[in-house]
Amino acid sequence: MAEQAQTTGAAQAVWLRDPLAILCDQEAGGGIVVADGRIVELVPAGAEPQSPDPVVFDASAHVVLPGLVNAHHHFYQTLTRACPPALDKPLFPWLEALYPIWAGLTPESFRLAVRLAFVELMLSGTTTASDHHYLFPPGLDDAIAIQVEEAERLGIRAVLTRGSMSLSQEDGGLPPRSVVQEEETILADCERLLARHHEADAGAMVQIALAPCSPFSVSRELMRETAGLAEAHDVRLHTHLAETRDEEDWCRERFGCRPVDYLEDVGWLSDRVWLAHGIWFSDDEIARLGRAGVGICHCPSSNMILASGTCRTLELERAGAPVGLGVDGSASNDGSDMIGEVRQAFLLQRLAHGADRVSHRDALRWATEGSARCLGRADIGRIAPGLQADLALFKLDALRFSGAGDPLAALVLCGGGPADRVMVGGRWVVEDGAIPGVDLGDLRARHQAAAAALLGS
Repeated sequence: MAEQAQTTGAAQAVWLRDPLAILCDQEAGGGIVVADGRIVELVPAGAEPQSPDPVVFDASAHVVLPGLVNAHHHFYQTLTRACPPALDKPLFPWLEALYPIWAGLTPESFRLAVRLAFVELMLSGTTTASDHHYLFPPGLDDAIAIQVEEAERLGIRAVLTRGSMSLSQEDGGLPPRSVVQEEETILADCERLLARHHEADAGAMVQIALAPCSPFSVSRELMRETAGLAEAHDVRLHTHLAETRDEEDWCRERFGCRPVDYLEDVGWLSDRVWLAHGIWFSDDEIARLGRAGVGICHCPSSNMILASGTCRTLELERAGAPVGLGVDGSASNDGSDMIGEVRQAFLLQRLAHGADRVSHRDALRWATEGSARCLGRADIGRIAPGLQADLALFKLDALRFSGAGDPLAALVLCGGGPADRVMVGGRWVVEDGAIPGVDLGDLRARHQAAAAALLGS
């Protein structure tokens, strides 16, 4: 394959020395030492590492972050960005315009969509990406296996959710018949994927979670069965919830309750669950979610483009709910720029809560430790000894950074650009702003051709 990437790494310890700035709770002004895929030492400013004879990487021009963790995406949607039939529509009409187009996905077009999404994310500093894939038209039964192959080829961590839709328009749902599956088929495939691909140990590169799409696309029974399956296999659960007022009205009409009540009724009010969007919660519902430890993935760009509303991040965190960050689908973003999403979250939440209540560190926390908690990962999301050596390094040499005083703040306020270096498990997967072995021009040309063919189908 023309774009096959080869990651590089050294067997001996590597010292990322004297970073320009570092996002870390402990003193590490002298840098980080990594070995055997993990962070083994934080070096105070002016000190030398205790590790013997490490290879030195000069990080003095870099802002060093924990690798960004994207907690919600739809990779296939990179093929339908700025899609004319879906422009200027809120969520439900937007979905109705796009479902018939997405029904034309093929294994070839899907693979290109996944590859391009992973590449975009990596170049924006992402080291772990979660994708919510719920479309399995005829011929695309192996969609999750394709995602696993692409993640392994590029060297990025992936939490891949086996999504599902079973409730078609004929059954009172939103999606057309062409994109839904029988519930027996869904549950059997979930079992198969968990047995084949899920890695449970710390440092896992590929994990599987279970993810019925939304209240308006699956039955109550499938939600309950999926929760039981996740409990039996000790894996995470994910879905969209409380994204729009329309969803709330739909739940009241069909189920006779609000979305959080429905979530509790089907056995999903637990700390193995993380939700995408989580906008329209009452104060009482926020308290219930916090007590249960349900995570919320904030998706600011998507929420603004579809005018869905604003996630109550600070209230959720105060209640005890983990808050993470996701770019959401590229048809509602319309990109996969994770460091850009950090800035969007910072701006939107500051507008909602006030200039003195939301800082750049809050937005960076949501994109790192917060997202890791949503995914149930304690081994990533922070820079600390013993954790995985997942790091994103950014230079501040573009014109927009000139005059900046605080490097960490500048990365968010001035608009973080592409990452210069990205490390996953101690291996460089992005070097000097490029992914070794990936021809971006060729990938873009093939992806654009697939997108044109899909829109014309």
